[in-house]
Amino acid sequence: MNKAIPSVQRARAKGLDWRKRMSDNIAYALLVYTALQIFVTMRAIEGDSGSALPLLALVVLVAAIIPLCRRFERRWESIGDARAADPSLRPQYRRDQLSLWLLAIGLPFALTALFKGIAQLS
Repeated sequence: MNKAIPSVQRARAKGLDWRKRMSDNIAYALLVYTALQIFVTMRAIEGDSGSALPLLALVVLVAAIIPLCRRFERRWESIGDARAADPSLRPQYRRDQLSLWLLAIGLPFALTALFKGIAQLS
């Protein structure tokens, strides 16, 4: 490859676009978060009462994560086309990617522990 070609142009030629990558990560993280909420947290708070409260809690918990994910996405959407393939943005992308996935995976387990703790106090 010609060394005279700037790294941004090489990255763009390879299809690197931090905006799209973060958008994809957010979509997958929301799916994982929702699945974990259904299978982990909901099992911890649903009871024998047959009420709609667990379903309402699921809707609230899923809706609460969307603004946080939107904040990540907005940060990456705001970069222009010229910087979208800039390899120097990799550390910031990795930081946001790690934060997003820690939130998506960790929050359902943290909420489950909280609900179980509250149930133990009752």
